Amino acid sequence: AGADISHLRFGRRAVAGVVVLSFPDLEVIEESLAVGEASFPYVPGLLSFREGPLLERAFGGLSRMLDLIFFDGQGIAHLRRLGIASHLGLRLGVPSVGCAKSRLWGEAREPAGEKGAWEPLKAPGGEVVGAVFRNEKESSPFYVSPGHRIDLEGAILYTLAVSPRYRIPVPIRAAHIRTNEERRRLGIV
Repeated sequence: AGADISHLRFGRRAVAGVVVLSFPDLEVIEESLAVGEASFPYVPGLLSFREGPLLERAFGGLSRMLDLIFFDGQGIAHLRRLGIASHLGLRLGVPSVGCAKSRLWGEAREPAGEKGAWEPLKAPGGEVVGAVFRNEKESSPFYVSPGHRIDLEGAILYTLAVSPRYRIPVPIRAAHIRTNEERRRLGIV
């Protein structure tokens, strides 16, 4: 599954979505949306407190158990080792991976230009907490980190497996598209 939330950056009203796909063909088989207000302000590093409750409502609307969740956010590549992928993966008891478009924390070199290239993302002190990952040849890299019940190697392998055509993994992309469609339909602009 892919999970994402759509709202104006500092707005309170939002649409959270979870899109479940089959594997390996990546066809949508279920989705669940939740609409509500964020009660927590936007604070970098505390995304799960702002987006987590609404995402949990969306997860509650699913009729099936999940094998793996991809979140638009960090896993353990986080100051407290508890980004939204780690936090919600733990709360839901499901393996999870964080895929973020920007670096929250840590240092890494730029990966090579080919699809699947990656470099370790290291916390201060040298602990590897994720990877700077290139999913399309010469595209901008993004940050992959284990969330819950998965290691870095597995997070990278599954991210590559669900990313045959786009920079962003298909499950997150599907959730992003669906939540934005619903936000526009509801007039949350």
